[in-house]
Amino acid sequence: MAQIPVTVYVEMTPNPNTMKFVTNKHLLMPGDSAEFQSKAEAKGFSPLAEALFDFPFVNTVFMTSNFVTIAKTDNVSWDFIAMELREFVRNWVADGKEVLVMMPAAKPKVDEETKQPLKSFDPTEFDDPIRALLDEYVRPAVEGDGGAIDFVGFEDGVVTVALRGSCSGCPSSTATLKGGIENLLKQHLPEVKEVVAESL
Repeated sequence: MAQIPVTVYVEMTPNPNTMKFVTNKHLLMPGDSAEFQSKAEAKGFSPLAEALFDFPFVNTVFMTSNFVTIAKTDNVSWDFIAMELREFVRNWVADGKEVLVMMPAAKPKVDEETKQPLKSFDPTEFDDPIRALLDEYVRPAVEGDGGAIDFVGFEDGVVTVALRGSCSGCPSSTATLKGGIENLLKQHLPEVKEVVAESL
């Protein structure tokens, strides 16, 4: 049987420091995603992410169903590295090498400034409707931009979400959060007063 050639195309994201590398093959199971901030973090979990960190300009690696979002360091332009990374990802996938051998455990979430654990939320009757709205309306758009959104919790009218991939630290993510996601949830669920993102 002939092998289907692997293609990878490069997509800009709203975050100028991240680029999305989309493959015509599934890398992870639908709904799964993993993010790595360093080579040490990727070790034992994602051989692909580990290898990408060998490039001196790779800052973070986020992967989900059929794309890898790479954040670069500020000292180099995408013009010089995008094609090199595209070929690297394409060859890796074409050679059938492992992308992810084990899902990383969820990290204990801590506040970046205080280093204190972030608060945990008690389940509410609104969790499932909020999750359903995020999955139907928000997740496809966020994935289109090379990122991911996770529901964290709901309390006192405030929905807390976590943004990952290219959405994390993106200049336009605040506008998306307030203008798009908050309005959508308020329209469907009058109990929602505000949407905030926790920083991971």
